[in-house]
Amino acid sequence: MGRAFEYRRAAKEKRWGMMSRVFPKLGKAITVAAKAGVPDPEMNAALRTAIQNAKAQNMPKANIDAAIKRAAGKDTEAFMEELYEGKGPYGVMILAECLTDNHARTVANMKWIFNKWGAGLAPSGSMLNMFSRKAVIQFEMPAGKDREELEMELIDAGLEELSENEGTCFAYADYTDFGSLTKAFEDLKIETTKATLQYIPVAPVELSEEQMEEIEKLIDKIEEDDDVQQVFTNIA
Repeated sequence: MGRAFEYRRAAKEKRWGMMSRVFPKLGKAITVAAKAGVPDPEMNAALRTAIQNAKAQNMPKANIDAAIKRAAGKDTEAFMEELYEGKGPYGVMILAECLTDNHARTVANMKWIFNKWGAGLAPSGSMLNMFSRKAVIQFEMPAGKDREELEMELIDAGLEELSENEGTCFAYADYTDFGSLTKAFEDLKIETTKATLQYIPVAPVELSEEQMEEIEKLIDKIEEDDDVQQVFTNIA
C-alpha cells in the first residue's frame, strides 16, 4: 500500500496541532463517544481513544473535560455520522467523514466546496468498493524496541502491516480489529499518538507535484468545514 499521503497528512497535523479550529472537531468526537457510552474513559474504549487523539494534538485538559461534560447535557445536539463521496481532478476519489447536527447544512457545504474547487459529489456508496476500511494506529517506535518483535506481539491482535517513516509508525489492521489492536498497544504500554478507522485506497493513483498541490487545496477546504472529521483519498 502507498503511504506517502499518510505521511504528508501526519506532518500537516503536527503543524495544525495548536490551531484553534482543530479543537472543536476533537471536542465533538469526545462528546459523541461519551454520549454513546459512559463518560468514564476507563470504561469506555471509544472515549479513551478520542481523548488520546486530542492529547496528541495538545488539546488542553480543560477543553477535554468540557467536551465530556457536554455529553451529559439534556440539550446536547444529536450528532449524526455521514460520509460524503466525491470525484476530483486527475481521477482522485475523495471521502469526507462528518459528524453533524444539521444534515441540510452539511450537505449544502459539501456541495459548494466540491463544486467550487473543480470536483463534484458522487452517489452514496458508489466509491466504497475502491477503498478498504482499516484500523490505523499511529505511534512513535519506543527506544530499543525491535520492529520484528513488535510485529509478532501485535499479530494476534489483527495486525496486517507495520510501516515506518522517520520514526513515525503506522500499524494497520481490518476495521473489525480496531478494539483488539488498541488494547494490544495499551497492554504493551506503548503510547499511541492517534488511533482511527480509515479508508485505504485499493488502487492508489500517482500524481505529479503540481497536481498534488492542486488537490491539497481542495482537501484543505474540505477539512476546514467544522462538520468534517476526516478526509480520505485514493492518492498513493
